[in-house]
Amino acid sequence: MEFEEKTIKSELIYDGKVTKYIVEDVLLPNGKQSKREIVRHDGAAAVIAFTDDQKLLLVKQYRKAIEKISIEIPAGLKDAEDENGLKTAKRELEEETGFQAQVWSFITSFYSTPGFTDEFLEIYEARQLIKVDNPLPKDEDETIEVLALTFEEAWHAYEEGHLRDSKSVFALFYWKMKKIQGFN
Repeated sequence: MEFEEKTIKSELIYDGKVTKYIVEDVLLPNGKQSKREIVRHDGAAAVIAFTDDQKLLLVKQYRKAIEKISIEIPAGLKDAEDENGLKTAKRELEEETGFQAQVWSFITSFYSTPGFTDEFLEIYEARQLIKVDNPLPKDEDETIEVLALTFEEAWHAYEEGHLRDSKSVFALFYWKMKKIQGFN
Protein backbone atom coordinates (compact mmCIF):
# COMPACT_ATOMS: atom_id res chain seq x y z
CA MET A 1 0.00 0.00 0.00
CA GLU A 2 1.30 3.45 -0.86
CA PHE A 3 1.07 6.23 1.72
CA GLU A 4 3.03 9.13 0.28
CA GLU A 5 1.21 12.35 -0.55
CA LYS A 6 2.75 14.20 -3.48
CA THR A 7 2.90 18.00 -3.32
CA ILE A 8 1.22 19.68 -6.27
CA LYS A 9 1.48 23.27 -5.04
CA SER A 10 3.01 24.91 -1.97
CA GLU A 11 2.23 28.44 -0.79
CA LEU A 12 4.04 30.30 2.00
CA ILE A 13 1.34 32.12 3.99
CA TYR A 14 3.51 33.62 6.74
CA ASP A 15 7.24 33.65 7.50
CA GLY A 16 7.64 34.41 11.20
CA LYS A 17 10.46 34.56 13.72
CA VAL A 18 9.79 31.04 15.03
CA THR A 19 7.65 29.33 12.40
CA LYS A 20 6.58 29.39 8.77
CA TYR A 21 3.04 28.65 7.71
CA ILE A 22 2.55 26.72 4.48
CA VAL A 23 -0.57 25.54 2.65
CA GLU A 24 0.04 22.66 0.28
CA ASP A 25 -2.19 21.07 -2.30
CA VAL A 26 -1.41 17.36 -2.31
CA LEU A 27 -2.22 14.34 -4.42
CA LEU A 28 -3.36 11.49 -2.18
CA PRO A 29 -2.45 7.83 -2.85
CA ASN A 30 -6.06 7.21 -3.94
CA GLY A 31 -5.74 9.86 -6.70
CA LYS A 32 -7.84 12.51 -4.96
CA GLN A 33 -6.55 15.94 -3.98
CA SER A 34 -6.51 17.60 -0.57
CA LYS A 35 -5.00 20.56 1.28
CA ARG A 36 -2.47 20.38 4.11
CA GLU A 37 -1.81 23.27 6.50
CA ILE A 38 1.75 22.89 7.76
CA VAL A 39 3.77 24.74 10.37
CA ARG A 40 7.50 24.58 9.60
CA HIS A 41 9.75 24.80 12.66
CA ASP A 42 13.55 24.73 13.10
CA GLY A 43 13.39 22.31 16.02
CA ALA A 44 14.03 22.59 19.74
CA ALA A 45 15.71 20.98 22.70
CA ALA A 46 14.53 20.47 26.27
CA VAL A 47 16.20 19.56 29.55
CA ILE A 48 15.18 17.23 32.37
CA ALA A 49 17.45 18.80 35.00
CA PHE A 50 17.76 17.10 38.39
CA THR A 51 19.26 18.82 41.42
CA ASP A 52 21.56 16.93 43.79
CA ASP A 53 18.66 16.64 46.26
CA GLN A 54 16.52 14.88 43.61
CA LYS A 55 14.29 17.78 42.57
CA LEU A 56 13.36 18.66 39.01
CA LEU A 57 14.07 22.16 37.73
CA LEU A 58 11.02 23.61 36.00
CA VAL A 59 10.01 27.02 34.73
CA LYS A 60 6.67 28.66 35.33
CA GLN A 61 5.46 31.00 32.60
CA TYR A 62 2.37 32.32 30.88
CA ARG A 63 1.56 30.69 27.55
CA LYS A 64 -0.60 32.89 25.35
CA ALA A 65 -1.68 30.02 23.06
CA ILE A 66 -3.51 28.34 25.94
CA GLU A 67 -4.24 31.54 27.92
CA LYS A 68 -2.86 30.14 31.17
CA ILE A 69 0.23 29.64 33.28
CA SER A 70 2.24 26.55 32.40
CA ILE A 71 4.91 24.70 34.37
CA GLU A 72 7.47 23.18 32.00
CA ILE A 73 10.95 21.77 31.75
CA PRO A 74 13.46 24.29 30.35
CA ALA A 75 13.47 24.29 26.56
CA GLY A 76 14.15 26.44 23.59
CA LEU A 77 14.54 26.76 19.89
CA LYS A 78 17.55 25.76 17.90
CA ASP A 79 19.10 28.69 16.11
CA ALA A 80 21.83 29.44 13.58
CA GLU A 81 24.46 29.55 16.35
CA ASP A 82 23.55 26.20 17.90
CA GLU A 83 21.71 23.92 15.54
CA ASN A 84 22.98 21.03 17.67
CA GLY A 85 20.37 19.87 20.20
CA LEU A 86 22.81 19.43 23.08
CA LYS A 87 24.22 22.94 22.59
CA THR A 88 20.67 24.30 22.53
CA ALA A 89 19.78 22.38 25.71
CA LYS A 90 22.86 23.70 27.52
CA ARG A 91 22.09 27.27 26.46
CA GLU A 92 18.46 27.05 27.51
CA LEU A 93 19.23 25.51 30.91
CA GLU A 94 21.58 28.38 31.71
CA GLU A 95 19.35 31.13 30.25
CA GLU A 96 16.15 29.96 31.91
CA THR A 97 17.41 28.65 35.26
CA GLY A 98 20.87 30.11 35.84
CA PHE A 99 22.40 26.61 36.09
CA GLN A 100 24.90 24.61 34.09
CA ALA A 101 25.31 20.84 34.34
CA GLN A 102 28.42 18.69 34.50
CA VAL A 103 26.70 15.49 33.32
CA TRP A 104 24.53 15.33 30.20
CA SER A 105 22.68 12.36 28.67
CA PHE A 106 20.59 12.16 25.54
CA ILE A 107 17.15 10.70 26.42
CA THR A 108 14.98 10.78 23.30
CA SER A 109 13.74 12.78 20.36
CA PHE A 110 10.38 13.01 18.65
CA TYR A 111 8.10 15.02 16.39
CA SER A 112 5.83 17.01 18.69
CA THR A 113 2.70 16.95 16.51
CA PRO A 114 3.38 15.57 13.01
CA GLY A 115 -0.23 16.05 11.93
CA PHE A 116 0.49 19.73 11.28
CA THR A 117 4.10 20.59 12.15
CA ASP A 118 7.60 19.28 11.47
CA GLU A 119 8.87 20.44 14.90
CA PHE A 120 11.48 17.95 16.09
CA LEU A 121 12.31 18.00 19.80
CA GLU A 122 15.40 16.53 21.46
CA ILE A 123 15.33 15.83 25.20
CA TYR A 124 18.40 15.61 27.42
CA GLU A 125 18.91 14.81 31.09
CA ALA A 126 21.20 17.09 33.09
CA ARG A 127 22.76 16.29 36.48
CA GLN A 128 25.38 17.71 38.84
CA LEU A 129 24.04 21.22 38.45
CA ILE A 130 26.14 24.26 39.24
CA LYS A 131 24.67 27.73 39.85
CA VAL A 132 26.28 30.25 37.49
CA ASP A 133 27.31 33.66 38.86
CA ASN A 134 26.62 35.52 35.60
CA PRO A 135 24.33 33.30 33.52
CA LEU A 136 23.36 33.92 29.93
CA PRO A 137 20.53 36.47 29.80
CA LYS A 138 16.94 35.31 29.43
CA ASP A 139 15.15 36.10 26.18
CA GLU A 140 13.69 39.61 26.32
CA ASP A 141 10.15 38.33 25.81
CA GLU A 142 10.30 35.72 28.62
CA THR A 143 8.86 36.21 32.08
CA ILE A 144 9.63 33.04 34.00
CA GLU A 145 9.99 31.77 37.55
CA VAL A 146 12.31 28.86 38.31
CA LEU A 147 10.90 26.04 40.42
CA ALA A 148 12.65 23.04 41.97
CA LEU A 149 9.99 20.43 42.70
CA THR A 150 10.01 17.00 44.28
CA PHE A 151 8.40 14.19 42.32
CA GLU A 152 5.25 14.48 44.44
CA GLU A 153 5.05 18.26 43.90
CA ALA A 154 5.56 17.88 40.14
CA TRP A 155 2.95 15.11 40.00
CA HIS A 156 0.51 17.37 41.87
CA ALA A 157 1.16 20.15 39.31
CA TYR A 158 0.33 17.60 36.59
CA GLU A 159 -2.88 16.50 38.34
CA GLU A 160 -3.91 20.14 38.79
CA GLY A 161 -3.45 20.80 35.07
CA HIS A 162 -0.47 23.18 35.40
CA LEU A 163 2.10 20.79 33.93
CA ARG A 164 0.52 19.64 30.67
CA ASP A 165 2.77 20.35 27.69
CA SER A 166 4.03 17.21 25.97
CA LYS A 167 7.74 17.53 26.74
CA SER A 168 7.10 18.12 30.45
CA VAL A 169 4.55 15.31 30.74
CA PHE A 170 7.14 13.08 29.07
CA ALA A 171 9.72 14.24 31.64
CA LEU A 172 7.39 13.46 34.52
CA PHE A 173 6.64 9.94 33.26
CA TYR A 174 10.33 9.41 32.51
CA TRP A 175 11.05 10.33 36.14
CA LYS A 176 8.29 7.99 37.33
CA MET A 177 9.76 5.15 35.28
CA LYS A 178 13.20 5.79 36.76
CA LYS A 179 11.74 5.72 40.27
CA ILE A 180 9.96 2.41 39.59
CA GLN A 181 13.23 0.96 38.30
CA GLY A 182 15.00 2.14 41.45
CA PHE A 183 16.92 5.00 39.86
CA ASN A 184 16.47 8.70 40.54
